[in-house]
Parts: sequence; structure tokens; C-alpha cells
Amino acid sequence: MSSVLIIGAGGVGRVVAHKCAQIPEVFSQICLASRTQSKCDQIAAEIRQKTGRRIDTAQVDADQVPELVALIQRVKPVMLINVALPYQDLTIMDACLETGVHYLDTANYEPLDEAKFEYKWQWAYQERFEKAGLMALLGSGFDPGVTNVFTAHLMKHHFDQIDTLDILDCNGGDHGYAFATNFNPEINIREVTANGRYWQDGAWVETQPMEIRRKFDFDQVGEKNMYLLYHEEMESLAKHFPGIKRMRFWMTFGDAYLKHLEVFRNIGLDSIEPIEFQGQQIVPIQFLKALLPDPASLGPRTHGKTNIGVIAKGSKNGQPVQRYVYNICDHQECYKETHAQAVSYTTGVPAMIGAMMMLQGHWMKPGVWNMEQFDPDPFMAALNQHGLPWVDLENDIDIDSLPE
Repeated sequence: MSSVLIIGAGGVGRVVAHKCAQIPEVFSQICLASRTQSKCDQIAAEIRQKTGRRIDTAQVDADQVPELVALIQRVKPVMLINVALPYQDLTIMDACLETGVHYLDTANYEPLDEAKFEYKWQWAYQERFEKAGLMALLGSGFDPGVTNVFTAHLMKHHFDQIDTLDILDCNGGDHGYAFATNFNPEINIREVTANGRYWQDGAWVETQPMEIRRKFDFDQVGEKNMYLLYHEEMESLAKHFPGIKRMRFWMTFGDAYLKHLEVFRNIGLDSIEPIEFQGQQIVPIQFLKALLPDPASLGPRTHGKTNIGVIAKGSKNGQPVQRYVYNICDHQECYKETHAQAVSYTTGVPAMIGAMMMLQGHWMKPGVWNMEQFDPDPFMAALNQHGLPWVDLENDIDIDSLPE
């Protein structure tokens, strides 16, 4: 039994709090904190209505280490689950080191003023966490997160060598808006408008945004256009599975979504460079975020399913092998359970499971670690038990031969 502090009360924070509350034998005490305490209070009321459990709430500015330290010292958690903004990862890690609590997040640190998706800043904390006897688990969402564990599962059970790895992320949901993002708009738009990259023979190959496209028929979703992007889990997977010769990440987008993005780019609304407006500095992408629907509000109006998985090709005992591991998640089923849509659910459930792996001792080792560095079996079993069942099957899909 353990006390946890959850930082962040957006869609993912809502799911993490709900799922932790469902397992009192692991998460004996829960405190949910964010910059806006009223959001935490609303989630706490939902949880009490559904489960009868009371969770604590608090206000904190996660940009300020002293505020974080004061809150941690008051709550006295065993570990902190960070589902705040990626810009705040380092201040939260600093606070964990200062107060002696374990750390978990769902996405890598990003500098506020530069659209970069790299682990180097957090990997640099390895020695400090190890010396403190504390563990930091990075990227315990779905992608990154579950896709890393899927890869470790495939390597452990089906392959001696993985030659190619393709990560496929499909959201077949419809929220009815002309344009909205399913997670933080600022992060989402920065991610999909950046140049693409894929791993090929020990080096990164850069592509233009949305330059490479394939049509793929996703189970229970149907045929969708998917586009090659860069995504951070490839950096850690390339480091920890150096035998993989080629690795790519694909995400689906509808034509209307891409047309809106094109307009935003053409008029500079996706810029992260401050401009002066009526005597004050504003960041265009932050202004755009304020205009768009809050992703946390999409749950009741989003219908359809997500399908996220990994296709691997390689060999076992000298024989060619190809496997496809994936999960399908229904937006409305997620909303009924946690008041959040499936994109938040598929990130929040793995965050809870990662925390559970640490608290139960399945994954507990001082230092800074990525998901694929641990035994995948207990995590994979927990996915089936806590709302994200997976399929693991042989297949003969050749992505390179699919229509563009």
C-alpha cells in the first residue's frame, strides 16, 4: 500500500486518478494536484461518486521547484506521477530528488522555446537518481510506453533478431468539431508539424512533414491514411535494441485535420516564437491553443475507436518471423469508465500500470529508465487486466507495398 502524488489534471490526469482509485490495495492514498485546483476537485468528485473513495487535491505551479517540494513534503508520497506538461519534467524531477520520491512520466522533456523531442536532458539524471536510490521511469504512456513494451515482448517471446519495426498509431474517433486535438494542442501541433525522421542502418533519415504516406486497413477502424512522423520512443528503442536496422513511426490524420494545419502554418499560428501584440508578447501557438476545444472536454462527444500497435519483422532460430501486436480502444467505453476519451485513456492507464510495476517491485531499480529496459511480462498481463487488452498475431503485411 502506497501514497502517490499525481501532478496534472487534464484528460490524462483524470484517467490516472480514476484508475489508481480503482486499486486501493496498491494506491492507498492519492493526491491530485495542478495549477488549477478546481479541475482536481471536479475529478475527485467524479471518483467519489464512482468508487466511494476520497482523494486529496492541491494547487501547485509545476514550474516552481520550491512549490513542488513544499507539496511533496506535505503529502509525503512514495512516488510522483507526472502528467503535467513536458516542459515541466525537469523541475518535477529536481523536486523528486530533493524530497526522495520516485518519479514517472508519460512523455520526454521538451524545451519551451524549441520543438525538440529528445531524452538527453532526462538521461543526464541517471547518476543522480541512482545515487539517491530513486527510480525515474520515462515515457509510461502508450506511445511512448506500451509500444516500447510491445517491442520488448516481441523480442523476448518471438524473435532472436528484429530487423524492421513499424509503430502504427490510428485514432478513428470523431468528435464532431471542425478541428480539435485529442491531447494538449500545443504539444500535438508541434509534434505533427515538425520534420519526420526514421532510423535506418544506424542513422536518422529526415523527411519533410507529412511527406511519406501509406493507406492501412486497421482492425475495427477501417482504411486510413497514415503519415511518417518522428516520435521519441524510437530514440530509446534504437539505443536499447541496436540490432534493429530500420524503425518508423506512423500516425493517421484525416484530410480536414491536415488542411487546418496547413492554414495554421501558412499564417504562422503554429509558431513558438513570441510576437508583440497590443503592447505585450504572445506566442502564436499558445494563442491558438486558447481558441481550440479543451481536449479534456472531448470525451462525451467522441465516438469510434483507436488502434495502436507494432509490426516487427526479423528471425527466430534462423527462420523469418513477422508479428503484429496491437490494442483497440473504444472512445465511449473509456468515457463511461473515466469521463475521458480513448486518447487520454490509452495514455493514463499505462501511467497507472507503470506506477504499479514500481510500487509492487516488479520494476524497481535506482536510476533513470525507459520502459523497454524491464521485463515486459507483468506489464503486458496488467494491460489485459486494466482495460487495454492486446492482440499478438502472425501477419504478412508489407507496409512498403501499401498504396500511398
